[in-house]
Amino acid sequence: MSGWFTKLPRRGKQLIAVAVDFLIFACAMWGAVALRLDTPFPETLGDSLWRIMLVAGAAGVGCAWGSGLYREITRYIGFRFAVRVAAAVTITTLLVGFESFMMDRGEGLPRTALVIFWLLSLIGVGGARAIARTLLRFAVPVQASRIVIYGASDVGAGLVALLAQDHRSKVVAFVDDDPSRVGSMIRGVPVRSAENVEQVVRSLAADKLLLALPEHARRRRREVFNQISAIGVRVLLVPTLTEIADGTARVDAIRPVQIEDLLGRAPVAPRTELLCRHTGSANVLITGAGGSIGSELARQVLKQGPRKLVLLDNGEFNLYTIEEELRRVLGSTAGPQIVSVMACVTDQVRMEQVIREHRIETLYHAAAYKHVPLVEANEVEGVRVNAIGTLRTAQAALRCGVSSFVLVSTDKAVRPTSVMGASKRLAEKILQALSAAPRPMTDGASGSRSPTRFTMVRFGNVLGSSGSVVPQFTEQIRRGGPVTVTHPDMTRYFMTIPEASSLVIQAGAMGSGGDVFVLDMGEPVRIVDLARSMIRLTGFTERTAETPHGDIEISFTGLRPGEKLFEELLIGKDCQPTDHPGILRANEEFTPWEQLERIIQRFEAAIDRHDFSEVRHLLRTSVRGYAPTATLS
Repeated sequence: MSGWFTKLPRRGKQLIAVAVDFLIFACAMWGAVALRLDTPFPETLGDSLWRIMLVAGAAGVGCAWGSGLYREITRYIGFRFAVRVAAAVTITTLLVGFESFMMDRGEGLPRTALVIFWLLSLIGVGGARAIARTLLRFAVPVQASRIVIYGASDVGAGLVALLAQDHRSKVVAFVDDDPSRVGSMIRGVPVRSAENVEQVVRSLAADKLLLALPEHARRRRREVFNQISAIGVRVLLVPTLTEIADGTARVDAIRPVQIEDLLGRAPVAPRTELLCRHTGSANVLITGAGGSIGSELARQVLKQGPRKLVLLDNGEFNLYTIEEELRRVLGSTAGPQIVSVMACVTDQVRMEQVIREHRIETLYHAAAYKHVPLVEANEVEGVRVNAIGTLRTAQAALRCGVSSFVLVSTDKAVRPTSVMGASKRLAEKILQALSAAPRPMTDGASGSRSPTRFTMVRFGNVLGSSGSVVPQFTEQIRRGGPVTVTHPDMTRYFMTIPEASSLVIQAGAMGSGGDVFVLDMGEPVRIVDLARSMIRLTGFTERTAETPHGDIEISFTGLRPGEKLFEELLIGKDCQPTDHPGILRANEEFTPWEQLERIIQRFEAAIDRHDFSEVRHLLRTSVRGYAPTATLS
């Protein structure tokens, strides 16, 4: 029967609903009078009973139509529809009472019958819809998905109401970390303890788990994801109340968990005042603008409304790509001038030309060679670009009066074991020394500080950057494995590219000269856990000795030259908070420029001779804590 009804056109269903409602209102009037007079065949009204039944039916259908009851799709009706039904029935009762008073002066129809009529009509019209909705939902048998919601919160309660509209889904339980909620009911769904969420999911034969956890519970998010996805149950993420309130997500915007959601920290909200302090209405230069961090810096600086944005890179394709992207963002609207420059940061003359020509006020230095094994095998080029390139760019900025110079550094500069890390620490020392070095005064004396504020911002790995593990793991999983991890105990700090770039801009705005800022990277993540999470996120299972029929194997290849198991963010222990909760200021020693200048001259001479042995020797003697893990011959 319900299958036949679902095949009818929309107009046919509406006509049937009109006919049923007419009968309900007419019968409700007969029933009201019969109940009031205590007889199934009331004779008090005589022939007028038929007339009042017809009036009730016609008035009821008219009011129902005016209230929009026939425009609603029956299988999705809810509370608002019930309010409209009550309004239509109430108006119908008033109209019937008015008609009776006008025709019979109120002597024919008992007044209390109107109250009974209102109640019977409400039950009849509402009950008919409820029965129809139930029949329509189960017209086509569907195996319902059994769902457990992790988080008995407002968002979780809203999900129950939302999923109740879909007969393909059934919420079987909540699980929550709060003991006070365990044993209670939310919309008829029991709340279970999350102490052993895996056992709860197994016992209820659930095939999906929805994570309705707040943003600050990212660590718990990751734990639950790893635990539940390992038993073959799909894990989905529910937006937070903040995201819903901000308009960036809806309560029904349930999506698969992404690798960013499994980081050990919540993103820190940016401060607009810091973002635009040195970029808004300024001429800004970004070196390495075609790279992962440089290109994101360019995107975020563009949003702050600079007067001019200069993109500098020595890679033609990357430079072309980011310029085209930014021009598409601007479209035909008037905006900041975008200029692309192909140049190398080691060419000081060219850097001075660029800075002077475009009157640069703020400079973000992101140009660097960063791939650890490649730089380890090409140490001369690594030091030439990472350290000498920073020196040449900084000297050009000094000579041209740039106000703010921000170096994008790395956690690998702390007690480095690689040439890449040592060269970046050398770059930091160069800027620290230049910042503290006295500058000539107008009378030829010395003593004034650097007119350029040099700032260094140090952070760990960023997800999705070129050469990082995430793109590598993605490609290995796509090929069917194996996923290669160097060591089972290797850990790294991770941050998303947009957040890292945002914090670089904000940290640069707080610098007073010679500052080393460290970004709060949260908790380090084991690389093997990251690999396992990515395998599960793509719907595959790990192949191990215990699960030989799994899809993707993880293979351990051993540490590569220059790599170390654990990264650090601080050289010393002296670290101070700043006005920004995600940025710390490190107080670290450095070499005065008078001494460092002689060391730099020796570096340059060794680089000109391509003497890699001397370059490595100089790194060992000039970068405190540098302990290479391997020496290449």
